[in-house]
Amino acid sequence: MALSFFKNLIAERDGKMYDVIIIGGGVVGSSVARELSKYNIKVLLIEKEDDVASGGASKANSAILHAGYDPVPGTLKAKLNVRGNEMFDELCKDLDVPMKRVGSLVAAFSQDEVDSLYKLYDRGLKNGVKNMSIISSDMVKEIEPNINDTIVAALYAKTAGIICPYGFVIALAENAAQNGVEFVFNQEVISIDKEDDVFRVKTQVKEYFSKYVINAAGLYADVINNMVSDKHFSIHPRKGEYLILDKEEGYLANTVIFQVPTKMGKGILVSPTVDGNLLIGPTSEDISNKEFRKTTYKGLEKAIKGAKKSVEKFNERKTITQFTGVRAVPDVYGEDFIISESDVKGFINVAGIESPGFTSSPAIAEMVREILKDAGLKMVEKDNFNPKRKPVIRFNELTDEERNELIKREPAYGKIICRCETVTEGEIIDAIRRPVGAKSIDGVKRRTRAGMGRCQGGFCSPRVLEILSRELNVDPLNVTKFGGNSNILTAKAKEYVVNLYNELLKSGV
Repeated sequence: MALSFFKNLIAERDGKMYDVIIIGGGVVGSSVARELSKYNIKVLLIEKEDDVASGGASKANSAILHAGYDPVPGTLKAKLNVRGNEMFDELCKDLDVPMKRVGSLVAAFSQDEVDSLYKLYDRGLKNGVKNMSIISSDMVKEIEPNINDTIVAALYAKTAGIICPYGFVIALAENAAQNGVEFVFNQEVISIDKEDDVFRVKTQVKEYFSKYVINAAGLYADVINNMVSDKHFSIHPRKGEYLILDKEEGYLANTVIFQVPTKMGKGILVSPTVDGNLLIGPTSEDISNKEFRKTTYKGLEKAIKGAKKSVEKFNERKTITQFTGVRAVPDVYGEDFIISESDVKGFINVAGIESPGFTSSPAIAEMVREILKDAGLKMVEKDNFNPKRKPVIRFNELTDEERNELIKREPAYGKIICRCETVTEGEIIDAIRRPVGAKSIDGVKRRTRAGMGRCQGGFCSPRVLEILSRELNVDPLNVTKFGGNSNILTAKAKEYVVNLYNELLKSGV
């Protein structure tokens, strides 16, 4: 008892004693962090990657705000989907995140599929989804003139939307940091134990102490839970492969075009992105490796073939990139979200957050807040909470007059670094210097879109590397693509050639 008492005193002295530790920096962990930043409590978020929205489904998903007609009525998925969807207008305004309420269509191409539309419509009514209707093929063609002529009918949900998913997570984290939440990166939790109502969370770098722990570790939520709880569960990875087509193809879809869902998911969609590209996918395949992120010829071919059922006119040769997202599926397919205090008091699981997890995330954060209150955490609202983050300057959206005024104040905005997306040096510097700022090439890419255009970073990446090196005051050799061992450069060219020459001389060549 005495040892534990002194350990807690030392932890508090060193600033390592927290009210709440959040494990995981995806959309759920960052949503919870931002929600808790409204209160006079000390909060730490631990992320094993080098950035938020960096390692899991939060960076690689369909970028859709689901209306809420798909989840089974009465489930957490149903309740939190609808509530979460309603919260995005205010959140995106406060956090300066691009979002568009473009609506969605579930397209039926046969009478059997029409029957499924009515079942979804009925679910939606029970879930409280607003502005839904089943519309005829003629009405569908008015909304989506490029949809295939075999269309019979569709479920039209006006509250669905599109968003930049990683941009939203970054915005949540920035605002949480503005309001006092601490973040640590490149630290993987390796053990958790509890003594005298205090959790000790150990990473490969440090130990942290907290009264409460939120497990928002995504694909690894089972691993974190099983460190603490006797009630084990498993999270299985399910991968989906996507393609992003050039902005030339973006006109082909005005809404999110879904197909009738199956037990494996919502099917292959065709959708505009908030940045004007065309997105197709995902496939759905259960896999065993949680770290599998490769795309495959077979998978991409399946995505293309499936998308052609909805919109045949797109040109797959206009693909500028492809990626794989991995969803966190709990033990039993179709099982609900796992959001509750575990058998260990103060340890709260937020696990199995598959679709519609992104849309549900703000509502999940509200639910976690209430669980913490019920568990005994005293939560007093701050007088100085600021819900708004500093607006982001997006040079390509400014008028010529606005650009000229900006360049007069900050000349770095007059230097175009990414020609494809018209991203300036000023924007990249800002992305690095903001709270929870970029520390890698991909970190800059997610914040500014530098490297997301047609050339996929072929021209701008060396300049981004130079700016990162200068702003972070690190050797260019230590700049990475996405943290860890993903160094872009391995040696300085001149030194490499000299060393190679000397080695050859020594060997007598």
